[in-house]
Amino acid sequence: MPATDPISLGTRTLYLAVFLTPWMLIYALSTMAMNHREFFKRLYGEDSAEFEHEADIIYAGALPANATPQQAAVQILRDLNRDGSFSVQGRPDGERLRIFRHDPISPRRITYTPNDHKLVIERQVFRTHAFLEQMHRRRGYEHDYFNDDIWAFCVDLVIVAMVFWGLSGLWMWWEVRTTRKWGAFCLLAGITLLGFFLVAI
Repeated sequence: MPATDPISLGTRTLYLAVFLTPWMLIYALSTMAMNHREFFKRLYGEDSAEFEHEADIIYAGALPANATPQQAAVQILRDLNRDGSFSVQGRPDGERLRIFRHDPISPRRITYTPNDHKLVIERQVFRTHAFLEQMHRRRGYEHDYFNDDIWAFCVDLVIVAMVFWGLSGLWMWWEVRTTRKWGAFCLLAGITLLGFFLVAI
């Protein structure tokens, strides 16, 4: 069988598809969760991102006077042995600094109040749709953590694979003569439907 045979090409992409199956499931299920957010609101109530109190700590560390919010957050998380990707709100010299420690299963919200050096640690209650949405939106390259870079690389691989599957599907449709008629119909129908949505929504 020639190396350029479309069936051979499909076989060669089989293992890539198998490898990327977990990511495809995550994106499929998370998109469904976002598309049916009202269902989960009825299931869990309006406050679906509920946090439970976990601990109150008097922070003994000393933050530099000129520390940026990011620098302060990194130091606090390391002192708590919770180093990892995060987002932060507020300033260390303001009323409060709020750190959101990203985690697929148990995200934490850590609030630091400089006046009394108090840390309030809260754990987000696990919700299926919240977990899926966090995985859908998770990015990596802007964080200085190797695990996040590997995740971002896998996401890039999914994107490249999807583009490749689309282009290879077009090539296979053209090469296999018996599929040309229905393939042309499907391609035209897809373009027409996309054009309709671009105009109508």
